[in-house]
Amino acid sequence: GECVHTLEGHGGCVESVAFSPDGTRLVSASKDCKVKVWDVETGKAVRTLNGHSDYVRSANFSPCGKMIVTASDDRKAKL
Repeated sequence: GECVHTLEGHGGCVESVAFSPDGTRLVSASKDCKVKVWDVETGKAVRTLNGHSDYVRSANFSPCGKMIVTASDDRKAKL
């Protein structure tokens, strides 16, 4: 396979990436303290989530796909 999209937009290393349950979105966590939601078809960021004060190590969708959970070096997990 060929690369379908290169997702660019984080200001730091990307720590994790996960698909939404329906496969239409991706969520990425980064050392820039941000979480981004991406459209799989276009490869474009559709939302940026701020709120952590340190590296975001992981992000994932809930099983229903309506929420995102994040974990950060700021010692907080957020929904």
